[in-house]
Amino acid sequence: MGESFTKFVAGFRFESPWYLLLILLIIPLIILNLKRKKPTLRIPWIKPFVEAIGKPSRFNTSHLSSILYSFGLLLLIIALARPQFGIEQLIQRAEGIDMMLLMDLSGSMQALDISPDMSASRVRSGIEDGSIKQRIEYSKEEIIKFIGKRPNDRIGLVVFAPKSYLASPPTLDHAFLLSHINNVTSGIVGEYTNIAAPIASGVNSLKDAPSKRRVMVLFTDGSNNVNDRISPLQAAKLAKTFNITIYTVGIGSNTAFILQNTPIGVQFEPIYGQFDEKLMGDIASLTGGKYFRAADSEGLKTVLNEINKMEKTTVTSPKFVDYSEYGPKLAILAIILILLGLISENLIFPRIP
Repeated sequence: MGESFTKFVAGFRFESPWYLLLILLIIPLIILNLKRKKPTLRIPWIKPFVEAIGKPSRFNTSHLSSILYSFGLLLLIIALARPQFGIEQLIQRAEGIDMMLLMDLSGSMQALDISPDMSASRVRSGIEDGSIKQRIEYSKEEIIKFIGKRPNDRIGLVVFAPKSYLASPPTLDHAFLLSHINNVTSGIVGEYTNIAAPIASGVNSLKDAPSKRRVMVLFTDGSNNVNDRISPLQAAKLAKTFNITIYTVGIGSNTAFILQNTPIGVQFEPIYGQFDEKLMGDIASLTGGKYFRAADSEGLKTVLNEINKMEKTTVTSPKFVDYSEYGPKLAILAIILILLGLISENLIFPRIP
């Protein structure tokens, strides 16, 4: 979808090199002309006889017109051979893929994934200094980095909880896409998780996509707990019908907490891994994709790097050579030299027999 150009010198050539054989014919003529007997006296046009009796010139002006004629004739022959200078151009065409990111915004995405041996004070300090973030926050950060590595892909966004919403169709305007990702917040569209709806929405966005490769990446920390018109596996089969590959990413650890306001202050309420790994694996394998588990931000970073390597952009590099023609320029120069020879021989240094 994108193009870049690289140039380097391809070389010099003659389009009609056989004309250069004429040089072999005119060289003897040039030599004979230079060796022929010259007139004993040459006078300028304006000051007759002054130069003849004055200080002799170091340069024999009788040869000037012959030299001009010779060089002019040589340049004419070279011009007939059509000298060309070529620049080879390598055009790199990057054919990206069409991709939809399906992002879970259910209430559980507000959870904090922490290490089992982390103390409460360490958790509190981590929340204050920003080293411990909600699932939705570190997911947004890693997804934004993932998008930045794929400039040639048209990427769209579907957010979901009980229902799905198309936040952005597949687009190369990644600034537009990132503005939507930055603005999403967990819990704003409901608490429950509907896995089928975002897949169906993603299929609708990708089914007519022009690229040869179509991909969806489903990010969720929950299991399907909403009964829709179709099941998640039925939605996955629909994706397979349109040759859409689905990667599923289960976000979250088994030691996670949500901050809750209580009469005695803010408390940590534990939640447990709720996503259905079997369903996530079945959706992925049915469409030729893969299921990944991302327990925390580092795990999600590793997962997205792996997906980035698996889904490579196709690059083609056709070449062509752009030749510049120098024959006309040499022909003009040759005519100028011949004219100068005529002027030199008949006007500036006329011969007296």
